[in-house]
Amino acid sequence: MHFAFPPRKTSNPPPYARASRSSNVRRKQLQLGGLIACGALVFLYLLTRLFSYASTRAPSGTPQAVIVTVFDPDMDQKYVDRIKENREYYARRHGYATFFPNSTDYDVDGSPQSWALIPAMRHAMSLNPYSTFFFHLSPHSLIMNPSLSIHSHIMAPKRLEALMLKDKPVVPPDSVIHTFSHLKGERVDLVLTQDGEGLCQESFILRQGDWAKFFLDSWFDPLYRSYNFQKAEGHALV
Repeated sequence: MHFAFPPRKTSNPPPYARASRSSNVRRKQLQLGGLIACGALVFLYLLTRLFSYASTRAPSGTPQAVIVTVFDPDMDQKYVDRIKENREYYARRHGYATFFPNSTDYDVDGSPQSWALIPAMRHAMSLNPYSTFFFHLSPHSLIMNPSLSIHSHIMAPKRLEALMLKDKPVVPPDSVIHTFSHLKGERVDLVLTQDGEGLCQESFILRQGDWAKFFLDSWFDPLYRSYNFQKAEGHALV
């Protein structure tokens, strides 16, 4: 029985059929929908940026700096009142805030109570999230020249660059760890004093930010507090 071969395909295929009117309308609808979706995404992005900027901007009247002094509840009350008056007068003069907790307000888990200055600084930062500088000052210190401000006399970038000790031993006179030799003032987040024996935690300034929180949390680590340093939190810095 003989079967015929299938017909050969023509070498001249018919032209493609013209798209129907409904498919053109559909394509235009999809394009328009895509443009509307992109526009909505751009609008939401700009709106999110606007609200995030508004939420991070400091409210009117926010103090630029906060002075933190931690008191021992066993101190003479007249002495405490005079120290507070010294801080408050300085703060009023420059529009700063003050924070005066007791050392017993914080649980240091059996360590010397002097460690309380660290959670006190963290507490001050949480109470004043929009303030820039936090100045810890020992209750045994006085502000002798209230005309000098923290933000301009100490923390202004150019002023910092003139004041900072560069390429100096952290623990004098011959520590192998030296301070930075090249550092811009705007990158300084911690200003710490130094005496003849080394770093001095009695007076220091922190700039608000993630690094400051990391620094305080690391400094207050239970491992450091368990070492029983001779000068407690002071030696922990070294």
